[in-house]
Amino acid sequence: MAKQARQWRVGSAGIAVLGLALTACGGAKVGDSSAGADSSSGKCGTFNLAVNPWVGYEADAAVIGYVAEHELGCKVTKKDLKAEIGWQGFATGEIDAILENWGHEDLKKKYITRQKTAVSLGQTGNKGIIGWYIPPWIAKKYPDTTSWKNLNKYASRFKTSESGGKGQLLDGDPSYQTNDEALVKNLKLNFKVVYAGSETALIQAFRDAEQNKKWVIGYFYEPQWFLAEVPLVKVELPKHTAGCDADPAKVACDYPVFDLDKIVSTRFAKSGSPAYDLVKNFKWTNDDQNTVARYIALDKMSPEAAAKKWVEANPDKVEAWLG
Repeated sequence: MAKQARQWRVGSAGIAVLGLALTACGGAKVGDSSAGADSSSGKCGTFNLAVNPWVGYEADAAVIGYVAEHELGCKVTKKDLKAEIGWQGFATGEIDAILENWGHEDLKKKYITRQKTAVSLGQTGNKGIIGWYIPPWIAKKYPDTTSWKNLNKYASRFKTSESGGKGQLLDGDPSYQTNDEALVKNLKLNFKVVYAGSETALIQAFRDAEQNKKWVIGYFYEPQWFLAEVPLVKVELPKHTAGCDADPAKVACDYPVFDLDKIVSTRFAKSGSPAYDLVKNFKWTNDDQNTVARYIALDKMSPEAAAKKWVEANPDKVEAWLG
């Protein structure tokens, strides 16, 4: 599941003003919204959730949205937005909460420390891991491919029509937090980053590679339900150390392990909405998220049906969130 790394690197330098009605990934727009939570007498009112483009986050939003609607009487509005754009909605109340933040120290400094339009509500309980992965068949037959030091030896095997004579390193959605272009350059690898365009396309590429013994190496992450279907093998990159990714252009180390956290708008935090306490108390595991994500992605359940199934199977966890 980032512009330092999932610090998320949204590749547009000019993502600017909310009033410009920037188009979101699923058609929603920032600037296209009703007011945030009702601040009067603790009633929930409208609860505006940002939904970022990967199914794990969709699972978070499905469950929190379901509980907010059915237990707290909220009117839940979900906006499909790229990671960075959601932060822009905090100041106006167009976005109340981001449920799964991967790092983004630059955005925290901007919106929490300087602008004071957002606050962190603590960890989700999920551990986020980003890296380079290969299908199990490659790792089994060519075990030295699991170290970056040997990748140039196999670059020609990973070559595609899109990689310009180099090996292809497949990334997902261009908005995802990634250091991969810098890593390829700084580790002197004969590879080119090519974007699959979406999480679904990335998953299908790995699935096809394992089933048909194709050469694919690419960006992937945990928590992720697909790893239970195809146990991708993580490639060893130079160990991450504090500050090794401070300059995005000079990154030559692995991604850190992320303690995923929740970010809400300052106005939402002061609103008296019961949804604020729900988000604050929300905590679950990678397995919990993967279960709901699998319902949505693999079993083709609607997000609401997937959330209902999980909520009914986990009443104790939901009760803890509701206090």
